[in-house]
Amino acid sequence: MGPVRGFKKRKKSEKNKSHEDQNASGSGSSEKEGPLDWWDEFSKRINGLQSPAKGLSRFQSIFKMSRKTFDYICSLVSEEMMAKSAHFSFTNGKPLSLYDQVAVALRRLSSGESLVMIGDSFGLNHSAVSQVTWRFVEAMEQKGLHHLQWPSTEAEMAEIKLKFQKIQGFPNCCGAVDTTHIMMCLPASDPTSNAWLDQEKNHSMVLQAIVDPDMRFRDIITGWPGKMKDWLVFQSSKFYELCDKGERLNGKELELSKGLDIREYIIGDSGFPLLPYLVIPYEGKELPEPKDEFNKRQRATQIVAQRALARLKDTWRIIEGVMWRPDKHRLPRIILVCCLLHNIVIDMEDEVLDQIPLSPNHDDSVYHQQICGTVDINGVHLRDKLSLYLSGRMPC
Repeated sequence: MGPVRGFKKRKKSEKNKSHEDQNASGSGSSEKEGPLDWWDEFSKRINGLQSPAKGLSRFQSIFKMSRKTFDYICSLVSEEMMAKSAHFSFTNGKPLSLYDQVAVALRRLSSGESLVMIGDSFGLNHSAVSQVTWRFVEAMEQKGLHHLQWPSTEAEMAEIKLKFQKIQGFPNCCGAVDTTHIMMCLPASDPTSNAWLDQEKNHSMVLQAIVDPDMRFRDIITGWPGKMKDWLVFQSSKFYELCDKGERLNGKELELSKGLDIREYIIGDSGFPLLPYLVIPYEGKELPEPKDEFNKRQRATQIVAQRALARLKDTWRIIEGVMWRPDKHRLPRIILVCCLLHNIVIDMEDEVLDQIPLSPNHDDSVYHQQICGTVDINGVHLRDKLSLYLSGRMPC
């Protein structure tokens, strides 16, 4: 995973007990009811939340995931969240169980609603909503990082390559990269607010993500001001450093034809440099047919990264920025946790998101395409070989 600026590492728990298979009802709560009983009672407390979307239960509409995924997340954060001595209670005096706390945090992250609105809906003081959400973020940082990793085995990478090739024919492709702007509402009185103004005069923070064909985040970097160019964000990443050292995208070359091999690479748009391991579209109008065909296929493949980022922001709306007055040091950590949750839903093969339509409008649509223009000769050779291969002019 790429570095997340603002993420403060803390000492890991020394306990060796596995929590992935732990029953989430063993939360340390004084309540004795099981998970099903928990939801029956919790749902009665909820005021003013939406009716179930078509084809979804009320639970799925509120949390945008299945009960199976929710239960897994509870088991994941159980020890971290219940270890600290903190007592949160509903306004009627009843203490919050682990399930209650996770429900509050997930609702805060997924809805983007204000602390007051969440508190009023769940019968909580808004300060309790804030504290519970942050405890959840810290717990996910400790227990969820294994859900955001670069492929560690040849078999895992081979599956990714095969899926990318099935999209538009790109062989030996390992990922697609793109960036998005996380909007922030900074007050004019903030002396650092101008530093966060991007080219569209919005306050924003950049998130760069490399994704696999299933829209799973494999590497991220965030924390940089929105005015920073895409290629500069990429060149500041650990991923770039590892590639330049030959420690990433260094797997087996693929023989396209006798004596002609192609290395591992990722694809991006024109906002990134053309590198020996990063392929971008050809520039110019009225391109020759092979190059034009290459661009169409390349963009149709790279769109998986755009969709992943759109899905992230559509599902975890706290990072849409509408209600957000961010602590600029905490925001990168919240972005990271939203990425982890995005991946967990995919890893759990949760079908709920497939039933929730993606919103058609996103704030990134106002941003004009950046053009990097940096070209490495080895990147030129790689792109030309791929273009010939995809045009069918090279023997397979």
